[in-house]
Amino acid sequence: MKTKITFVIAASLAALCSQAYAAVSADEAKALGTTLTEFGAIKAGNKEGTIPEYTGGQTKAPADFKPNSGYWADPFKGEKPLYRIDGKNAAQHADKLSESQKHLLKTYPDYYIDVYPTHRSAAYPDSVLKATVRNASTCTAGKDYFSVDVACRGGIPFAIPKNGYEVMWNLTLRYSVATDITTQHGVSWLVDANGNKTVVSDQFTRTERPYYQLDQKDRDPNMILRTYSVAKAPARISGQMTMLTDYLDMDAKPRRAYNYSPGQRRVKLAPEFAYDTPVAQLGGVTLFDELFLFSGKMDRFDFKLVGRKEMLIPYNNYKFYDECKGAQQFTGQHLNPACERWELHRVWVVESTLKPGQRHAYAKRTYFIDEDGSGAGMFDAFDKNGELYRGMFQKTIQLYDQQTPYSGKTVTYDFSKRMLLLIGDVADGGYMVSPKNLPETDMSAEAIVGRETVR
Repeated sequence: MKTKITFVIAASLAALCSQAYAAVSADEAKALGTTLTEFGAIKAGNKEGTIPEYTGGQTKAPADFKPNSGYWADPFKGEKPLYRIDGKNAAQHADKLSESQKHLLKTYPDYYIDVYPTHRSAAYPDSVLKATVRNASTCTAGKDYFSVDVACRGGIPFAIPKNGYEVMWNLTLRYSVATDITTQHGVSWLVDANGNKTVVSDQFTRTERPYYQLDQKDRDPNMILRTYSVAKAPARISGQMTMLTDYLDMDAKPRRAYNYSPGQRRVKLAPEFAYDTPVAQLGGVTLFDELFLFSGKMDRFDFKLVGRKEMLIPYNNYKFYDECKGAQQFTGQHLNPACERWELHRVWVVESTLKPGQRHAYAKRTYFIDEDGSGAGMFDAFDKNGELYRGMFQKTIQLYDQQTPYSGKTVTYDFSKRMLLLIGDVADGGYMVSPKNLPETDMSAEAIVGRETVR
């Protein structure tokens, strides 16, 4: 009898471990393309008229756009701010501001937020939209949301998210051009508590999202992201290569990370490049699990979906990508607010709280992720005492000729150290969309080192 009971318990546990979280019903999915966009945003504007109806996004290039230049001309150039928020009137707009925004306005008297007209510029290829609609009623996630079915490839997995994990998977699997995006000189700046500005890295970078490379037959179909960088400066890290690869089943196939150091002259696995390990090349001001706003396995936090909310987020930051250069991007200990553009958008609010028994530098992060998707948003991070620790802002533009939103520049404030990190500034050459993907034989860590470190 005891053996039979033990078998039943074991079978039940096995069933639980193999549990799949079901997609929405076919009836719920009918809202996509009608009251909701194909990717699940509310199609209508708000009742005040401050958020417009979604009409397909920004797909038309302005007259001064130069294809293949690495830069995208501002289709909204010449627009004036609707209003300005500073330390004196921040309380009037508190319900639209994150804790990090409030902290900046309170701490720096010369900091302000210029709010511009809202443009729902996100647009996607028709194939991605169709796959996203398909996924709504077919895509499933594995136990504890550590995995997503490989059949979901090609579209956003959960257009009608039911919980915080699904919103975070949508962020992780957001669409970016199916080919690669490279930067010859991706510069990262560190601003210290005295306002001193230092270039902490100048890197060649390449990022691809195989989740959307359906015609690339030599790729592992479980691979969702691969990014690598090769340092060009400063001299102390020149030639150093870092590579990260993530997969759909993060339980069965955890992140593969590699590091090459010219001093040791060999490629090594780097399993520590995950969770709250600081990125040393970036001054230690950002962590590996917050690259791209969030990156990696969702096993240390509980992710709670609070709901939708109207918030002021960085959006259509063409000026910040193209016009503001070098040190002019900064004023004192913060970004130059004249370079920034803020718009009112509906966002998904997700609270991530550290699970009991888990360890992390943060006890909580609150994410604000644009409902139109693909990475636009920000987060507040709190320490174990509930104090605001860091704030991150992802600056997004629409690559209208590619039909993809793009988040290449990210800003992190470390409020405990009064430091600022800017990632993804381009010193020369711009952001280049590759005409085609490299074959898999050219994308191993060893092949990358042999090719890129001799440039």
